[in-house]
Amino acid sequence: MTKLFSVLLSLPLLCQVFPGIAEAAATDRALLSLFCAPGAIAGTTCKRARSYPDSEGRRCDVTLKPERQQGRFLASSNPLLLVSYGSGCEPHATDFGGAIVFEQVGGAYKFRGFQPGMQVDECVISTTRNEAQDVLVCLTGHMGQGVVETGVARVGFANASGGSIEMSYDFLLQAEDTTGAYLTNIVTCSEQLKYFDLSKLAAGPSPGTVVADVSYADRETIETACGKGFPKPKDAEDMREPAAGEGSVPQGYAKTGSVVIDIASRAARLR
Repeated sequence: MTKLFSVLLSLPLLCQVFPGIAEAAATDRALLSLFCAPGAIAGTTCKRARSYPDSEGRRCDVTLKPERQQGRFLASSNPLLLVSYGSGCEPHATDFGGAIVFEQVGGAYKFRGFQPGMQVDECVISTTRNEAQDVLVCLTGHMGQGVVETGVARVGFANASGGSIEMSYDFLLQAEDTTGAYLTNIVTCSEQLKYFDLSKLAAGPSPGTVVADVSYADRETIETACGKGFPKPKDAEDMREPAAGEGSVPQGYAKTGSVVIDIASRAARLR
């Protein structure tokens, strides 16, 4: 009976019971209306977005996601609101979406452009010493053919033509995990350290730093991989064999921990 009631509970009644739902819905509709005709709005989706980049006449849909970041990311401008979105007009290369930039002007927002491929789902906002500008650092990730690329990047902002605001990545640290494709990660025997995966970004132990979980190969791991080697997985015939001067770190043999990154100096240290 409880499950049936939960399914039949209408949106108006939900909004009465949970006022936050109504407020969030109103906010999303207001944001969508800045680039979408009222008749094309359905919930959190704009069925046909105006001024979508490189749309070439296509009806590009845009669906707002709950992940958002807000701060004074341009020292000379008003606060910005970044909203993650998904779109059928975006390919896998841009992870099927990106971020929308809104500028807060007084008590209202202005649309400042779509940024396909930009990820603002998991971020840390750090305040600079002079407190004139906030610094946005985000976790990025992309998977292609079993290879997972992750990174920690400082996000840059710049005023562009037509009143738009453009975003860019300045990578502080990057990692690559190939176990999904080759059952192993390949290391160069002369390397001292190699990162395979970055996750769970958070504020660091001191101002101006961030911390992330990490899997990696340190010098000891690399020496083992290039010497006697690690045990091969059961499906060894599918594993990529290392070339001369390389070693293999199969799935399950990487070390794990966390890495602290200083945003200004870009220095990274394991802990």
